[in-house]
Amino acid sequence: MARNRNRQFHIGLARAAAGSVLFTIPLLMTMEMWWLGFYMKPLRLALMLVLSVPLLAGLAYYSGFEKSLTLRGILVDALVAYAVGAFTAALTLSLLAVIHWNMSMVEVVGKITLQAIPAGMGAVLASSQMGGAQGGTEEERVAAPDRKPGYWGELFLMVSGALFFAFNMAPTEEMVVIAHAMSAWHAILLVFVSIGIMHAFVYNVEFHGQESHPKSHSWWAVFSRFTVTGYALSLAVSAYCLWSFGRTDGEDAFMVVTQTIVLGFPASVGAAAARLIL
Repeated sequence: MARNRNRQFHIGLARAAAGSVLFTIPLLMTMEMWWLGFYMKPLRLALMLVLSVPLLAGLAYYSGFEKSLTLRGILVDALVAYAVGAFTAALTLSLLAVIHWNMSMVEVVGKITLQAIPAGMGAVLASSQMGGAQGGTEEERVAAPDRKPGYWGELFLMVSGALFFAFNMAPTEEMVVIAHAMSAWHAILLVFVSIGIMHAFVYNVEFHGQESHPKSHSWWAVFSRFTVTGYALSLAVSAYCLWSFGRTDGEDAFMVVTQTIVLGFPASVGAAAARLIL
């Protein structure tokens, strides 16, 4: 029994490592992320790191590679996921010569710490996408509880999906370039298109595993409680990512709002996709 548990734990670690690389390879090879690890303000990086703990814990609760029932077990899952993400980020960045012995410790730690956040999310998501309770062994399927998220749980998953997509886009120069090229009418149209795509993505396009309209709710209730609320959360996540990465520093209010709307487009798709994936 102990040997089998150790084997399953090691399989889970390997799956997490594979997921962290698979989900974050674009960020690991993005120059802006390398720079952010060096010049991102320490307090903003520390705040992002602190907030990543409850984020990973929540993801571990719904789709972690160890389906623990206790709060302690869930926190252990989250910390293990972050540790795996940090390890794979450090290894990959070293192989790519992004970090090396001639760098200062502050720069090395900053680059690894920042990359470890999305890598940790990828490590947790590896359970639902690369095996885990639904696709693993019979013992894993029996041991894993059925954790269907309620309304607040679904909002949390939408925030997680929005953050994962926004994290991939926010550091890039393209967000600034697009925002500067857009007019107010472009921004308004993008808001409506984002909301429409988000609602269709979850309820109307008939993807595998897609949600259906709750019978107890009208179309308008579903649209307002899930789609509109989810889009508002996506904008909040986008604004936070842009602020954390210094994209809003020195910009006027119009440019801050426009950048948020631009980043809110992929973030809203991520929020909708999270309800299908997790």
